[in-house]
Amino acid sequence: MSRLSVRLRAALVATAVVALALGAVAAVLAWTLTSSFTASASADAERRATQAATLFGVQGSVSMLEGGTPDPDVQVTTQTGPDWGAGYATATHTVSTGAGPSLTIQARSSLTPARDALTALRPMLYVGIPTLLLVVGGVTWLLVGRALAPVSAMRATFADITARDLHQRVPIPRSRDEVNRLARTLNATLDRLEHAMERHKRFVADAAHELRSPIATLRTRLELGRREAPALTREALTDVVRLQGLAADLLLLARLDAGEPLRAEEVDLGQVATEEALKSRGRDVSINLDIATDVVVAGSRSQLGRMVANLVDNAVRHAASAVTVRVAAPGTVEVSDDGPGIPAEHRESVFGRFTRLDEARARDAGGSGLGLAIARDIAQAHGGTLSVVPDRSEGACLRADLCC
Repeated sequence: MSRLSVRLRAALVATAVVALALGAVAAVLAWTLTSSFTASASADAERRATQAATLFGVQGSVSMLEGGTPDPDVQVTTQTGPDWGAGYATATHTVSTGAGPSLTIQARSSLTPARDALTALRPMLYVGIPTLLLVVGGVTWLLVGRALAPVSAMRATFADITARDLHQRVPIPRSRDEVNRLARTLNATLDRLEHAMERHKRFVADAAHELRSPIATLRTRLELGRREAPALTREALTDVVRLQGLAADLLLLARLDAGEPLRAEEVDLGQVATEEALKSRGRDVSINLDIATDVVVAGSRSQLGRMVANLVDNAVRHAASAVTVRVAAPGTVEVSDDGPGIPAEHRESVFGRFTRLDEARARDAGGSGLGLAIARDIAQAHGGTLSVVPDRSEGACLRADLCC
């Protein structure tokens, strides 16, 4: 029952409680009615027996009473009274005649009215109780639904709130009850969460901005000193380039987290994919293109280019000999390689920030673990998805669907 909704549970519990109460009331009513009619019939039988005994006392004649009373429900005998069955209430008086034997005066009163009343009551109970239970269940369902309507509105709003859209707040009902206090508590929590997220985003953006200037200056100085110590300068420049790329990645992530609106335009996805794939040629891996024409999507050309570049760069670093870039309508980009592939248990974790698989760390010295995270964020910012294509015989394939 714990899996049922609060509304349904409340309706079921209310109906069950009322059903038990009505069952008890019906049983008490039937017992009371039966007892009342039985007592009334017994009193009537006692009255008739008393009248017959009084009549004997007045008349004083056995011949007038014995077996000859005008009331068929009263019998006077010198023996045990007649057996009238279970359908009657009876009363018995014994009258002494003096010289003769004692007389037994027995009167009866029918219990048929009690049975008729119960017979008439049963259909009313059989129809009335289920009808009343349906009314109770329906009214409870409606009332609990109205009481929980603000909670449903809060749940729907809260479900739409994401890390990129923390400015929304749950509606506060006008009532001054627990639901009102719950809404205020949720909004206060969202205020604190939004403030913390804003501070985090500002910190990442400020850190990235602060890193870019000294890194650029250091790179310039190293390039100027390349003649004096070429080997040492080459290694230092490689590290500086990686730091520069990391700073750029952090800045882009900060912008994506902030939910900055896209400067949307019509982008030829095939052209963008081709340009980014050609930039990766010249390495030890061949780049194969399968590009459909006229695949146009709305979005940021620079961000979509960055998404494709990250996917291609990831595939090149892990491929054994070849990488294939495929673009298909309405807005699908697939980048596959013939490398070791991605284990099933890591098909989601590879999109985490600063996440690199253990087997990739030994051979992937250039990655920072942000490429796929940035690519997925860009795809989601364009209303799409990015995921690992399952059930491949060899290598890995990542698919971005931008028109989902």
